Amino acid sequence: MIERGILCILIGAAVLISPQFLESQTWRETVGGAYLVGWFALVLGIALVAVDLVGRFRSGGRR
Repeated sequence: MIERGILCILIGAAVLISPQFLESQTWRETVGGAYLVGWFALVLGIALVAVDLVGRFRSGGRR
């Protein structure tokens, strides 16, 4: 599950950061309009990583 969490974090960060680096105004507005999706992916990724790490900690690292 940690791999999915890291992937969600990367996708969320890319959606939130990429409008600053896009040269086309149309693309900047399109990707910038998806900021809620970016925040959702970022929070979901952090939650997935946290759940996996807590599960590993509780099981004594036997995964």
